Amino acid sequence: MTDTPMTIREMSDAFQITPRTLRFYESKELLFPVRDGQKRLFTKRDRARLKLILRGKRFGFSLEEIRQLLEMYDVSDPEQTQLKETYAIAQKHLCELKYKRDEMDEVIADLEEQIKWGERILRASGSTRNAAE
Repeated sequence: MTDTPMTIREMSDAFQITPRTLRFYESKELLFPVRDGQKRLFTKRDRARLKLILRGKRFGFSLEEIRQLLEMYDVSDPEQTQLKETYAIAQKHLCELKYKRDEMDEVIADLEEQIKWGERILRASGSTRNAAE
């Protein structure tokens, strides 16, 4: 992407999100497009921020966590502060995701057992054919 500002439509197309999403991120003070009359023009900085926002959302960070991380660019040691905070939040989310995965694995195993039990009952009664149809 170039240094040329992008319109809301160009940003939407480039990042495969809706204009409404961009306006929402702007209202949450995550993006700061330049205003030219009614037009919003997104700078290279906005594009970089949007990449981080979308990555953070994908990893399960809340918008507030993302906003706080983005604000760390303004402190005196931005890379160290931001890296430490991002690391801590990422570790927390990784633990939560692993916990949820383990829970889902248990639910799946339990459901598979229930299905096998149901199949045995149906087979014993000669009704597996009707259940599968």
